[in-house]
Amino acid sequence: METLRDILDAAARGVFPPSDGRTTVVPQASDRDAGVLAFTAHAVVFTDEDPRWVYDTLAAVPCDALAAPMNPRFLAAFLDRTGRTAETIDAMLVGSPLPGEPPLPLMEITDGDHPRIVYARGRRDDVRAWTAEGGVLVLGRGIAGRLEVSVEVDEGVRRRGLGRALVTAARQLATEPLWAQVAPGNARSMRAFQAAGYRPVGSEALLIAR
Repeated sequence: METLRDILDAAARGVFPPSDGRTTVVPQASDRDAGVLAFTAHAVVFTDEDPRWVYDTLAAVPCDALAAPMNPRFLAAFLDRTGRTAETIDAMLVGSPLPGEPPLPLMEITDGDHPRIVYARGRRDDVRAWTAEGGVLVLGRGIAGRLEVSVEVDEGVRRRGLGRALVTAARQLATEPLWAQVAPGNARSMRAFQAAGYRPVGSEALLIAR
């Protein structure tokens, strides 16, 4: 059986599920994470719930079948069924590793209390963090063990290219595909990741264990 990690690894290589309007249901890779990934005309629901419940619930959503997996009615039913919480639907972006040294000085820290680091520790494993003047960069293993990046730039130094430099540096620290989850409404962050070479590959709704 194809696993969630198989699907993500293939997407990182540019190989996506078939654009056939269907939904694939696969088991969760961990107790922590369940959710929905939406690619072009194909969705992936990762859950340990009965797949028949997923398909029956999707069929009952009063909207176009392509939109059903990310429809608020399905997501609300999914949350109720699993007793989980969620925050937003994010865009999924992925970047390949880059050679060379990061374009700015970074200092790795092991006991940071920055909110971005604390947040990452609650959502990811093997979290590592670096600081730069005016910003912080965090890497950790999230959904299905994929390597994920997040950054934070201090308010006083925004709009100077630091965010782009940090997410570029992340690609130079990585030795495997690097994933980012960005709220579509955060246009500034979307521009920074895309300018640094990250490619949008779909969207995701992450359901988090309480």
